[in-house]
This record gives sequence, C-alpha cells and structure tokens, in this order.
Amino acid sequence: MDHRRLLVLAVGAAVAVILLVRVLSGGHPSRPIPPLRAATHARSPTTAGLVVDVAGAVRRPGLYHLTAGTRIADAVAAAGGATPRADVTLVNLAAPLADGEQVLVPVSGAAAGAGAGPSTTAPLDLNTASAEQLDALPGVGPATAQKIIDYRQAHGPFRSIDELEAVPGIGPSKLAQLKGLVIP
Repeated sequence: MDHRRLLVLAVGAAVAVILLVRVLSGGHPSRPIPPLRAATHARSPTTAGLVVDVAGAVRRPGLYHLTAGTRIADAVAAAGGATPRADVTLVNLAAPLADGEQVLVPVSGAAAGAGAGPSTTAPLDLNTASAEQLDALPGVGPATAQKIIDYRQAHGPFRSIDELEAVPGIGPSKLAQLKGLVIP
C-alpha cells in the first residue's frame, strides 16, 4: 500500500514538472529559433555585451554572444572562420561590433551593388548606424548622413529601405546605390 502511494506521488510530481517546464518555455514553437552560441572568449550569455548574427561564407553561421568591444574579426572567428569561398577583402574585419548587428561575409565573385565599394559591415542597419558609418556609404556625405539621423529621430525607425527617398538629398539613383548595403 505504501509503494502505491509513493508511485502515485512520484508520477504526480513528474507530471507537475513537465507542465511547469512547458508553461515556462511557452509550449512548443511552430518554428524553432536557432540557438545562441557563446563565443570562446565571451564570459557568459548573461555578461556578454552584445549578440550578433554572423552569416554568409563562414563555417558555422548563427547568433553569437560576444563581449562588448569586440571586432568583426572576432565574430567571424567565433563562427569558425571564413570558408575557402569567402571574400574577406569586402569586409572591414577591424570594425567594432554593435549589439544586434549582422556580419555578412560574402562569397568570392558575388556581385557587389552598382558602383558600390567595399562596406565596413554588410548590410548596415539604418536604425542604429552612426553618422560616421552612414558617411562611409557610397553617395552619402556628412550632411546626408546627418539628414538620415534627423529623419529617423523625427519619424521613428525605418521600416523599409524605400523610406530613404523621403530624406532630403536622397533620390532614386542614390537609393539604388544603397540597396544591398543597408537594411531597415
């Protein structure tokens, strides 16, 4: 009789634990989210300063926790390094990283945007880019970079690249130069 009671209590506790885990995890997602990978030099996910998405011609693309102050070279190394097909000459490996940034390592021979030179990080987020980062884009000087920042401060974050046409000084030809180099 005591064994039955103990068995019922054990089964009840197991069911309670399973239900608790399911409630805390939000159930089963319909589409799995890729796991965050901790870079070897990151202290831990709770103390890491930023999370970056490393994509393109790297050995292990994905999301990585990195410490604040790391560079694009650190993110590429955390992703296992560039593949033999990568063209790292199109990526500024010395550029500092920002939280939420994507590092895109292009494949050799991939067509660059019309008239576009190498970019520091591809693509550049219009909603977080500094004036200096915007100024480095083709056809964007210091005055236009400031207008982009002023526009996003006045109207909120960009939701589409096409919204750049509302920025004074950016027309269809300049917008065409920026496509593929920036994201909203």
